[in-house]
Amino acid sequence: MKRSRNEVGRWRMQRQSQRRKNRWLEGQSRRYRHIYRIRAIHSLQHQRLSLYTVINEW
Repeated sequence: MKRSRNEVGRWRMQRQSQRRKNRWLEGQSRRYRHIYRIRAIHSLQHQRLSLYTVINEW
């Protein structure tokens, strides 16, 4: 079945917006993972530092 020009255009625009949205969401999750990793490393360093100060006090 042949599609009208408007129908094809609408379909393409819809696909494009969907792709853009998916790409944006993927980027957001990637950024979030990056931030989460930094926080985890920071908390580990903080634990190590506090452990070091406790040892030093003895």
